[in-house]
Amino acid sequence: MSKNTVLKEETNKIDFESFKNEVIADYELACVSREASLLGRREVLTGKAKFGIFGDGKEVAQIALAKQFKDGDFRSGYYRDQTIMMAIDQLNVQQYFAALYAETDESLEPASGGRQMGGHYATRNIDENGEWKNLMEQKNSSADISPTAGQMARLLGLAQASKVYRNHADLKNIEKFNSFSNGGNEVAFGTIGDASTSEGQFWEAMNAAGVLQVPMVMSVWDDGFGISVSKKFQTIKESISEALSGFQRTEDKPGFEIFKTKGWDYPHLCATYEKAVKIAREQHIPVLVHVEEVNQPQGHSTSGSHERYKDEARLQWEKDFDAVAKFKEFILGFKGENGETLATEEELDAIGKSAKKTVLDQKKAAWADFRKGTGADFDAAIQLMKNVASESSNGNFISKEIETLEKAFEPIRKDVFNTLNKVLRLVRGENGSARTQLISWYKGKLEENRARYGSHLHSASKYAVENIEGIAPTYGDDKKMDDGRMILRDNFMKLFENHPEVITFGEDTGKIGGVNQSMEGMQDKFGEVRVSDTGIRENTILGSGIGMAMRGLRPIAEIQYLDYLLYAIQVISDDLATLQYRTKGGQKAPVIIRTRGHRLEGIWHSGSPMGMIINAARGIHVCVPRNMTQAAGMYNLLIEADEPALVIEPLNGYRVKEAVPTNLGEYRIQLGKVDIVKEGTDLTMVSYGSTFNIAAEAVKELEKAGVSVELIDVQTLLPFDLDHAISKSLEKTSRLMIVDEDVTSGASAYILDQILVKQKAYYLLDSEPVTVSANDHRPAYGTDGDYFSKPNIDDIYAAAYNLMHEADPKEFPSFLD
Repeated sequence: MSKNTVLKEETNKIDFESFKNEVIADYELACVSREASLLGRREVLTGKAKFGIFGDGKEVAQIALAKQFKDGDFRSGYYRDQTIMMAIDQLNVQQYFAALYAETDESLEPASGGRQMGGHYATRNIDENGEWKNLMEQKNSSADISPTAGQMARLLGLAQASKVYRNHADLKNIEKFNSFSNGGNEVAFGTIGDASTSEGQFWEAMNAAGVLQVPMVMSVWDDGFGISVSKKFQTIKESISEALSGFQRTEDKPGFEIFKTKGWDYPHLCATYEKAVKIAREQHIPVLVHVEEVNQPQGHSTSGSHERYKDEARLQWEKDFDAVAKFKEFILGFKGENGETLATEEELDAIGKSAKKTVLDQKKAAWADFRKGTGADFDAAIQLMKNVASESSNGNFISKEIETLEKAFEPIRKDVFNTLNKVLRLVRGENGSARTQLISWYKGKLEENRARYGSHLHSASKYAVENIEGIAPTYGDDKKMDDGRMILRDNFMKLFENHPEVITFGEDTGKIGGVNQSMEGMQDKFGEVRVSDTGIRENTILGSGIGMAMRGLRPIAEIQYLDYLLYAIQVISDDLATLQYRTKGGQKAPVIIRTRGHRLEGIWHSGSPMGMIINAARGIHVCVPRNMTQAAGMYNLLIEADEPALVIEPLNGYRVKEAVPTNLGEYRIQLGKVDIVKEGTDLTMVSYGSTFNIAAEAVKELEKAGVSVELIDVQTLLPFDLDHAISKSLEKTSRLMIVDEDVTSGASAYILDQILVKQKAYYLLDSEPVTVSANDHRPAYGTDGDYFSKPNIDDIYAAAYNLMHEADPKEFPSFLD
C-alpha cells in the first residue's frame, strides 16, 4: 500500500478541507519549531544564553505522536521534545526562549522558572497552593532531567498508574480520583535518543514494562549518533528494534508491540502512531516505536559542530532527508482522488517566511521580559551607588565602578551584585546614610534572589511535613507487648484501610509479606493491585513510585535492604529529590521509600552509607527510627504530608518486643524532632537507628561508673533537630559525643556541622567533640566482623569514659592505661 493510498483512505473518513487544514497546520508548526531551533542556536552563540540543545530534525515525528496525545496522558521524555510540547499546547515560542534565557518568573517560563536549561520541559500540575490540578483537563509532561535514560524509571510508574486505576475498583468510586484518571485509559509517552538506549535504565524499564503490561508508548529518535559516536558502537545490530525483537508479543506470550518508521515520512508516521497508541490505550500493551532516519541539522548541541564527525555523504544526507524539507515535498506531491492539492510552493514558502517572523517576534518579546526583571534592579542599584559616591571620600573610585557597570553590554544580576560588593568594600567603616540605604537594599535583594533561585526544595503547601502535627502513641493499661514487625504490620493494615490510594510493592513484598514478614497477610486482604511483588530492579521500583505518586497515588516503594539503595541512588538524587525544586513548585511526587538496614552481616548486607544518602538526597526527608513503633509513626505522618521520604527500619528490631500502641494508624512521629531518651548532666550522646540501641546499652554501663549521659535519638537526619534541642542539652553538659555507624566523617561530619555551626554550639563545649564511627572499610562478615568493623558497646563506653577522664582524671581514672 502506498503512502498516498494510506492518506486517501484517511481523507475518505473526513472532508478534504479539514484534512488539508490539518496538514497545513502541521507544516506550519514544523516550520515554527525548526526556526526556534535555528534562532535558539544563534542566541547562544551571541552570548544571550549559556547553552542550547534543540529538537531540530524531529519535528515531523513528534507532530505525528502528538496527534494521539489526549488530556490526562503523560510524557516522560528528553531534551529534544520541543515540538511535542508545542503540538500539545504546553509550550509556545516565547516560553521556549524564556527558558533559554533562564527567565525566573514561572508565569513566563512555567517549566522550571529558569532553573533548568532550555529543552527541559514540564507542565504545572499543582497550583500555587500546592494542591493538585485536575490532570484530566490538561495534557501532562513530567519534568525532564538531563541524565540520559533518567526519564525511563519514572515513565514506568506513569504508565503503571493507569493499570492501577483500571484495576483498583475502590478508587473509581471516589470523586477526587477522577481528576487523576479516567478508568486507567491514559497512555504514558516515553521518548529517548537512540544512543541513550545503551543505558541500563532503559533495558530495566523496558523489561519491567513488558512484565507488567502497562500502556506505555516508547519512541526512540534514531539519528545514527550519540553525540559523535556512531550507533555501531552503541547498539547491537545497530538497531534498537532488532535488539529488542525478542520483546515482541506473540499469540501465546505477552510482550511489546514493535513498530518501525522513518523520521521524515509524514503519512507513515501518522499511521504508525495511530496504530501504536490505540493498542497501548485500549489493550494496555507497551509499544516501541523505532523512528529511524532522523536528521539532526545542527548537530548535538551548541557545544560543538557535527562537521567534525560526519563525513560529506552524511552531511548531504542530512539535507536531502531533512524532515521539514521532506514534509514540504510530500505536500507538493500530494494529489487527491479528484485531483485535489494541498498547497502550492509559493504558499509553503510564505508559511516558512511567516514562521521566521513569528519566532523572531516572540524571541524579542521573551528577551524584553527577561530584561525587565534585571533592568529594575540595575536602575535602583545605580542610583543607590551614586548616592554613596556623593558622600564618600572614595567617590572617584566608586564612580569608576558605576561607569564600568553602565557601559556593560546588557548586564545581568550577577554584574550588578559584583559591582555592589566592590562599592561596599570601598566604603567599609564609613557611616553615611546612603551607605546604610545601599546595605539595606543589598541585603533585601540577596534574600529575594535566594528565594528566586532556591525556593521549593521542599513542599510549600499546607501539607508540608513541617505543618503536620505530631500525635503521641497511646497505650492500654495492660501494656501489651508484641514483636516490632507485628506493630509495623498492624499499623500498615490501618493505613491501607483508611487510605485506598496507598499501594506498596517491592522484592518479596507481596506473597510472603516481606523478608521480615512485616506485611504478612496484606496481599490476601488488600489484593495484588495494592500489595505486589516486583522483579529485582531497584531503579525502576523507585521509578514506579515516582510516576505513580505524580498521578495521585500514594506508593510505598520498598527497597529490600539499605545497601541495595545504591542501585537507585541516581533516580533518587537526580529525579525525585529535585522535582519540586526544578519545577519551582509545579510538580510533586510524595513517594515513600521503605527499606531496612544498618546492621546485618557481610560487606554488601550491612552498609550504612548515610553520608552519601543525606548529601545526594537533599529534597527528600531521611528518617532513621530506632524501633518499629517510631517507624510506624513516621509512616503515619508521611501519608498525611505531600513530600517524598526515605524510612530506614532498624533491621535487628523486627523480633524485639515493644509495647503496642492503642492508636495504630493514627499517632504520628514528627520529623525533625529529637527524642531525649535519657536525661543526664555529664555528657550529651547523639545517635540514631540500630546503633542508637547499642549506645543505650553502653549508657547503662557508664552509669555504673558514675557517668551521667544525656542520650538523644535524632530520629531523622533530614530534617535535623529543628528545635535545637541538642545545643540546649550542651548548655547543661558541655560535652558532645556522636555515635554513627557510617564511615569516619560520613553522617557524623554532617551532624557535627548541624550542631556546632548551624546551632552555634561550638562555644558551649568544654571538651573537643568526640565521634565514634565505623571503620572506613566495608564491614567484615560474621558477628566478630561486625564487632571489629562497626561501633560496639565497648568502643562507645571507652570513648565516653575517656572524655570524662580527660575532664576529671581523679574522678574517672583511666582503665586502659
